[in-house]
Amino acid sequence: MLKKFASIALLSAFATAAVADEASVKKAVESAYPKFKVEKVTKTPYAGLYEVFMGGQIIYTDEKMSFLIAEGRLVDPKTKKDLTGERLEELTKIDFSTLPLNQAIKVVKGNGSRKLVVFSDVDCPFCKRLERNELVNITDVTIYTFLYPIEQLHPDAANKSKLIWCAKDRVKAWEDWILRDQLASAAGSCDVPLEKVGELARKVGVTSTPTLIFADGKRMLGAQPYKEIERMLASASKK
Repeated sequence: MLKKFASIALLSAFATAAVADEASVKKAVESAYPKFKVEKVTKTPYAGLYEVFMGGQIIYTDEKMSFLIAEGRLVDPKTKKDLTGERLEELTKIDFSTLPLNQAIKVVKGNGSRKLVVFSDVDCPFCKRLERNELVNITDVTIYTFLYPIEQLHPDAANKSKLIWCAKDRVKAWEDWILRDQLASAAGSCDVPLEKVGELARKVGVTSTPTLIFADGKRMLGAQPYKEIERMLASASKK
């Protein structure tokens, strides 16, 4: 019995030390980079290496912060898995149920059983490529498109977004533009949620278009091949 208690005490001491080490690494990084908020520090199983999640990316350091590995990838040599990529998927996951889907254009394809959110800029060429070359090959999905004009790149995108959002048939106006380059010529006045979508994008860390978010909270950037999108949809539907 005493031996059992001693083992428990030893494990507790190790856990406390690990927490203390992670806290000291967090403090050191924040001291060196006061403009960034450190979201999480985790000790990896690799030679005293610490994973630091900050500014939407993962960097690595040791307990003394004697070096930093930035924009690098930690790969398991046995499995060839991109461990950095897997961790980023987990750390940047979004609670899908909290997304204000009433601020998005809802397109139902097939039975609509699977869910997908897309942040899209109406003048983004990659967004058009996504819709025309990839999403056209996918069915049985409900796609919620948040109109997210990035005006620094596309000055007229906000005006076009307003025409689409305020059209009599919003879904038709969206598909006419994104698939056929036919913009609604007139629209009534309505409350366009562009500012709210902008706030949402900043809150969940969306910085580029297109950005796809799946029902399990994982995200995908860019106009990826439809087979990859299909794979992520299938994985999300199993959760």
